[in-house]
Amino acid sequence: MPQTVITFYTRKRCPLCEKAKELILELKEEWNFSFEEIDIDESDELTEQYGIMIPVVHINGEEVAFGIINKMDIRNRLQEKT
Repeated sequence: MPQTVITFYTRKRCPLCEKAKELILELKEEWNFSFEEIDIDESDELTEQYGIMIPVVHINGEEVAFGIINKMDIRNRLQEKT
């Protein structure tokens, strides 16, 4: 079975992003996934796409959450993907 990938769109100096990243990394203790962090400020296209939505979480390329990230929601989406 292919590795599950969580892509986390973020930017520097974003308290919501820092909290969301902590929650996602806590889930690594329960779930096997790779974690990819992308700073949207490094791409005009990503800044335009996600500027007011961050943090944004994708699982295997599918957007599953943005803004205030809930650990249970991410856990449930991981369960659906496995």
